[in-house]
Amino acid sequence: MPNFHLPTFERLNATVPSDVDVEQVAATWMASFSRAAEEGNASAVIELFIEDSYWRDMLALTWNFRTFHGAASIAKFLADRLLPSTLANFRVKEAALQPLGPDLAWIRISFDFAVKDVGNASGIVRLVPQSDGVWRAYGMYTNLEGLEGFPERIGALRPEFAPGSRAESRNADDKHDEPAVVIVGGGHSGLALAARLKALDVRTLVVEKNARVGDNWRNRYDKLRLHDPVWYDHMPYLPFPPTWPIYTPAKKLANWLETYADAMDLDVWTSSTVLAAQPSASGNWKVVINRDGAERVLSNVHHVVFATGWGGGQLNVPSFAGMDTFKGEMIHSAKYKRSERYKGKKVVVIGACVSAHDVAADCYSQGIDVMMYQRTSTYVMSTRHGLSALMKPTYWEGGPPTEDADRDGASLVVGLYRRLTGVVAEADRDMLDGLRGCGFRVNMGIEGTGSGLLPFERGGGSYLGVELLISGKIKLKNDSLISGFTERGIRFEDGSEVEADVVVFATGFGDARNTIRKVCGDAVGDRCARVWGLDEEGEVNGAWRGMGVRGLWYMMGNLAMSRFYSKHLALQIKAMEEGVFGERYGA
Repeated sequence: MPNFHLPTFERLNATVPSDVDVEQVAATWMASFSRAAEEGNASAVIELFIEDSYWRDMLALTWNFRTFHGAASIAKFLADRLLPSTLANFRVKEAALQPLGPDLAWIRISFDFAVKDVGNASGIVRLVPQSDGVWRAYGMYTNLEGLEGFPERIGALRPEFAPGSRAESRNADDKHDEPAVVIVGGGHSGLALAARLKALDVRTLVVEKNARVGDNWRNRYDKLRLHDPVWYDHMPYLPFPPTWPIYTPAKKLANWLETYADAMDLDVWTSSTVLAAQPSASGNWKVVINRDGAERVLSNVHHVVFATGWGGGQLNVPSFAGMDTFKGEMIHSAKYKRSERYKGKKVVVIGACVSAHDVAADCYSQGIDVMMYQRTSTYVMSTRHGLSALMKPTYWEGGPPTEDADRDGASLVVGLYRRLTGVVAEADRDMLDGLRGCGFRVNMGIEGTGSGLLPFERGGGSYLGVELLISGKIKLKNDSLISGFTERGIRFEDGSEVEADVVVFATGFGDARNTIRKVCGDAVGDRCARVWGLDEEGEVNGAWRGMGVRGLWYMMGNLAMSRFYSKHLALQIKAMEEGVFGERYGA
């Protein structure tokens, strides 16, 4: 990860004047910036930035997700892309001074602009004071909002009549009625993308292996609920109602997804499985689907999107010596349902993430002897202090529209997460001390960013509730590595043993490319980019952008990521369908 330093007053050798005219500063900077940008004058633009600055672009100028750190990197990007992009029609929407502490403040400006022959875009820039009295840019974010000539059919552009669902009537043998896009997986990610594509008039079919939409949540363990608040989790176009609980139960979400698919008129084939998908010499895809036991072949699909979740839904279960001799039950947390059946047994949960805690807490609630085995240190924050510090007021009651909140979140870099992580840790000091006192190993997240980067790098890895651990009601072991299994439990490298009747592996999921290989073959799988994890610029690998194989995509993430990035993926697909997709800057 680039080392993004926050522009503190000490680093800038400057401070905010007490009489600063925010509107004037914003107008002056934007006038200079828009003039230089419209002229394609990269040198003039970079003069408006501080040396230790960044520019994140999402499709608007790069047809890619790129983050450029430092004036030299930004200058090269602008020299390559500014003139060909032809920017125009800059309009300031809002400017405000945002104090973030006694040593940090910036003027945040949001604006709209147009990219010739591409579409409309938005931007957010943060200006910081300089010792010479001039305000310059610390961070810039540019984002493609829509395609020229191909707007979303929403609001005033909504269709006059509701079309009937084509899912039941489509004849797979009719080449003129085949979908342009097949989405493998009808969870929240697949449905979010399908809704975005439908609004852009791209014919899309969702293929879901379960009998009902939402079964991927409905069939999880009974007490599962979302750990993100409702304001963070809205779906595209159809937010949760104001009566919705702050933390959504899994089965309630399952029913909502089923309702969402119906309300959005999405074409979904349930009880269906994509058996194979192969690219043809023409660049299209042949997709073979088992639907209710009958084989259906689509031979002219333009895009195949895997929306099959973390690791393609393949469970990651580590291998240990002696597992075949263990007389008890071994299960992955994704298959865990309820604790009642384990009454009177000893349960060991391997892992120390949120799902591990949920399983352990559920077992304890039934009076079960339960132990958590912590393999590595874990980032821990309380719901009370952590979520309010990270999300309030952006994703909170009375906060801005979700679309604005998403752009604002995408425009920030890791330096601010480090600061917020420190604030949360201080507020959680007693809790963290209690954890250390019981032997639980804690860390500050990836590069000190708390929960900021963990979802993007590991798909999780944090822990929210710890009272049962601190009190000893959930037992803990983390003083030695596992060496293997015995008939009656687990043996550790230090010679100690733990009895177990049930072992639950809360150990995450595998490589998403394994699912692609299973469906598309090794020849395609070998060409695919890594899915998930952060690249050297801090952008997510593979998901939502090119996978390295024409017409092949991966759509994943929590509800918030799926809501936001589904639009970016839909815009790329629509642009390719209409022949207006430009050159991707940096493959």
